[in-house]
Amino acid sequence: MDTWHRDIAAGAIGWLGGTYGITDDGTFMAAVRFESEEAARRNSERREQSKWWKDTRRHFRGDVTFHDCRDVSLLLGGGSDDAGFVQVIQGRVQDRERARTLANQSVPMISKHRPDIMGATIAIDDDGFFTETVAFTDEKAARAAEKKDQPAEVARLIEEEMSLLDDVTYLDLHHPWFASHS
Repeated sequence: MDTWHRDIAAGAIGWLGGTYGITDDGTFMAAVRFESEEAARRNSERREQSKWWKDTRRHFRGDVTFHDCRDVSLLLGGGSDDAGFVQVIQGRVQDRERARTLANQSVPMISKHRPDIMGATIAIDDDGFFTETVAFTDEKAARAAEKKDQPAEVARLIEEEMSLLDDVTYLDLHHPWFASHS
């Protein structure tokens, strides 16, 4: 990734930034943001991008999975490069419109009851697979807050949100790193 940011990023027109990290089991996770689907596609088609990926791909064991997502929502501004911990939540959403409505309804509650959450991004691909990145001030604050009892209205909202999701997995990025277009 250092090579990409040093040598390739400047020519990636429309690239906004990325959130990166490695989970405890060695899974590399990258959530890369572009200003539009077209900008992301143009970047993928660049010769230098293809060469970089060919060189980089050999450093991975097993399959590498990409999810191109046009459907993206930002909560509380989408996150922060100052986050000390990022949790990535993935799975399938049954009803994206209802899930989007509930996510938007949750913003004032998050602001009030979870000051450890700096923001989140929810991206859903055409097949309904979602990736949510939640940026926290730090892991200790996140773990303490998740153990607290929530008000009934918050608990009901979370319960309904979770009822819309299948095959949910959580990936913890204990030492995330970030890059943004300067």
